[in-house]
Amino acid sequence: MPLRFFNTYSRGVEEFEPRDPSARHICMYTCGPTVYSRAHIGNFRAYIFEDLLQRHLELRGYKVHRVMNITDVDDKTIRGTGEAGIPLRKFTEQFKQAFFEDADTLRIKRANEYPAATDQRYIDRMIEMISTLISKGLAYQAEDKSVYYRINKFPNYGKLAHFDLSQLQSTGRVKHDEYDKEHIGDFALWKAWDEEDGDVKWDSPWGPGRPGWHIECSAMSTALLGDQLDIHCGGVDNIFPHHEAEIAQSEGVTEKKFVRYWLHCAHLLVDGQKMAKSLGNFYTVPDVLAKGYTGRELRYALLRVHYRVPLNFTWDGMNEARESLGRIDEWLARLREVVGSARRADRTPRRGVPTSKFEEALDDDLNISAALGFLFESIRETNRAMDQNEMDAATANAWLDWWKRINTVLDLEAEFEIIVPPEVMQLAKERENARREKKWKRSDELREQISVLGWEVRDTKDGAKITRRGAA
Repeated sequence: MPLRFFNTYSRGVEEFEPRDPSARHICMYTCGPTVYSRAHIGNFRAYIFEDLLQRHLELRGYKVHRVMNITDVDDKTIRGTGEAGIPLRKFTEQFKQAFFEDADTLRIKRANEYPAATDQRYIDRMIEMISTLISKGLAYQAEDKSVYYRINKFPNYGKLAHFDLSQLQSTGRVKHDEYDKEHIGDFALWKAWDEEDGDVKWDSPWGPGRPGWHIECSAMSTALLGDQLDIHCGGVDNIFPHHEAEIAQSEGVTEKKFVRYWLHCAHLLVDGQKMAKSLGNFYTVPDVLAKGYTGRELRYALLRVHYRVPLNFTWDGMNEARESLGRIDEWLARLREVVGSARRADRTPRRGVPTSKFEEALDDDLNISAALGFLFESIRETNRAMDQNEMDAATANAWLDWWKRINTVLDLEAEFEIIVPPEVMQLAKERENARREKKWKRSDELREQISVLGWEVRDTKDGAKITRRGAA
């Protein structure tokens, strides 16, 4: 099956055809964090979707060059640095570092570049692009000394979001709406300095000021990836105005199609509601870890639902993620036992050799739900074969090789061998004796003691299996 993705621009699933199919080189730009506070798990839902996309493209033989921007100057960062009373760079640096820490916790692959909007080379690029837009009549300086994009001069404006310009309302990202702009939707390319900006300003042909939010991404993406991109990703909240503005700016300068495929992921909800601090359901990665869960469990919870379907985050869902990973861990341990216990592996596996259904599910617009469904169906079937002593070492090894392949996409395997402490082993032995003597109440008490120590005991055909709760 060829790769297919839902393209937001066309509102349809399209076969993936990169700009240069022969080179198999993909230029991908993903909108990164605005570093005015610590990123929340809703942000990371988008970053994990983009991580899944990159990993699957690489599994299919593509070489992905991914750029993720860092927005370190906008209204929110300026407000934050003013309230903190420290320089902008020092204020944003703490949240940049927190973002990378959380991304590593969730096993998100690093992008090739993380350009920051305040880097002077990108400021220069923004000024250059704005000057070009002015020279083409696509931008103008208004009475407030800020420079705005003239959306009525760009015929395709609104096609990504699929709306009528006559219904356009002012956006929260436009500064100084009270000034005489030509159209209510004209957005700021360069924002003139005022006292609220403090020391945050750069010189420009239009006076001191700072770039608008949208021009930052146009400048950084084209500077690092060229005039045309294969894929541009983000959350659905980025479609308008941000990505719509990026198209207008970039194509206005280059007169070339900016992006071939636009992919956007749906919102994350918490207990069926929008995440908000006022509702007490606003969580960061450290908040989840403080509840006793691991980064691996949170990765699974944020990964398991198709990216275009809203994801409802619940603590029950986190427990389900823990149980699912436990099933994978136990399955891998059983396969390794089969391989390790055989004196001589058969050259040819007898039965149950894995197929490519997992990869084919992801080929279909990253259908991770179907891919995971095939994984757990395979786990059930192979566990049944092992229960019946019908799994030979070669077959078990073939499944382990298959897992190694798909785990380059999932990255869900425990990072270390789990060693059960002696006190837990002793309690498990006492429980086994209690069960043998049919002392069920004592058996339950011992199970609870094991649980308090952070471990779980499960009864199987081959005896009790001990696993750590929330293994990393």
